[in-house]
Amino acid sequence: MPNVRAHVFVSGHVQGVFFRDTTRRQALARGVTGWVRNLWDGRVEAVFEGDEQAVQEMVAWCHQGPPHAYVTDVQVSYEPYTGEFATFRVTY
Repeated sequence: MPNVRAHVFVSGHVQGVFFRDTTRRQALARGVTGWVRNLWDGRVEAVFEGDEQAVQEMVAWCHQGPPHAYVTDVQVSYEPYTGEFATFRVTY
């Protein structure tokens, strides 16, 4: 499968519930690179790069998130793959 890039914005009760750290662990387990961060408006933003199936799994995972999250919306845009990331990290 080709490599792809997904830029995701997750809305709902997604801050203060370990969303970023759990996203990082899920991405690393799938071999996906990129980053995740909290936004000032209460959303979580992430960029996933890697194998198309693994990135699709991460996008699907974002619709649920970790156990204490309550996701109300996930906006996804697919962008050109860049290969710029060596790993997946939480940014601040």
